[in-house]
Amino acid sequence: MTPVTSPPPVTSPTTTAPITTEPPAVSPARLPSLTGLRFLAAFVVFGFHLHAGGLFAGTGAEGVVGAVFGQGATGVGFFFLLSGFVLTWSARAGTPAGVGLRRRAARVLPNHLVTWVVVFAGLAWLGGASLLGGVLGLVLLQAWVPVQPIYFGVNTPAWSLSCEAAFYTAFAWLLARVDRVPRTRLWALAIGLMAAVVLVPVVALPLPADLEYWFVYVFPVTRALEFVLGMALARIVRAGLWIRLPLWRAGALAVAGYAVSGYLPGAFGYVAGTVVPLALLIPAAATADLTGSWSPWRGRTAVLLGEVSFAFYLVHQVVMRLAEAFGPHAVGLGAATGMAVALLACSLVLAWLLHRLVERPAQRRLLRATAPA
Repeated sequence: MTPVTSPPPVTSPTTTAPITTEPPAVSPARLPSLTGLRFLAAFVVFGFHLHAGGLFAGTGAEGVVGAVFGQGATGVGFFFLLSGFVLTWSARAGTPAGVGLRRRAARVLPNHLVTWVVVFAGLAWLGGASLLGGVLGLVLLQAWVPVQPIYFGVNTPAWSLSCEAAFYTAFAWLLARVDRVPRTRLWALAIGLMAAVVLVPVVALPLPADLEYWFVYVFPVTRALEFVLGMALARIVRAGLWIRLPLWRAGALAVAGYAVSGYLPGAFGYVAGTVVPLALLIPAAATADLTGSWSPWRGRTAVLLGEVSFAFYLVHQVVMRLAEAFGPHAVGLGAATGMAVALLACSLVLAWLLHRLVERPAQRRLLRATAPA
């Protein structure tokens, strides 16, 4: 989950010349709407885990909760697209690739390390810790192993950080290649990447069900298609080639794609069903900020929630596990609703504390260490 409000500069290690092949039609700027949208994506993941955990089972509202949050796991695709978009949008010449990578690590690792230690210590105390899964999770390599107890081990949401770590490592290399694409072929690149994402479930059809799920939803190589798509979209917007698509219309398409994806067969609902609408939503939100047009996601509350969304994403399932371990397992609709609200509030408070006491101070200290002397 890549922060949007003040992205660091990153560039290809092979050149100090400007990294774009065309002068930008719009100047780089802060994109607060993308920050606000981050929390919406994290929230639907939260709702998905509530639904998957069975909190509303037997209450009569399970169908409604499933209709709203059953596809919430697709929110991770938003984060992958957003990461590629933001890193490319903020890339600057003259910054060594290693410095750029350390800056990304400064934003991601402090929260990851703290949540990993807490969860692994709890699992060890309960006797449910796996040393191999724990080590792979600690160094963010778990998504490369097609074994569910490993890639979802320790703090489950951190599997997506394993993908992000791979994207960050390869970013300078990917940027050098995406930047070579002529502006007249950028849309062809973007459409080709969307088509590739849609075809991934087709390639995975011969695989056993467990490997199919991993290959389509978890495998860093297949998920990198969305990251590179985000990179291509950033170049499209920067080159002034974006289509006239109001944010409200892009949002409506994203909601429709989210709803329809739940009815797609097999693995097509994991990623393929939402890649196109999400690929339209992110540039539309960025363009709304650049042009000053209407956006409900750049307000102060939306941006604040977006700033803590990464911490929220990492802590919310820890809170749910604790509630499941110590709370009642079969409750009525009123109690289930109250528990859901309490879980959300508790997750937000812990996320704010993690953001203020760990994420920001550690980031400042680590970024200071990477600053030129």
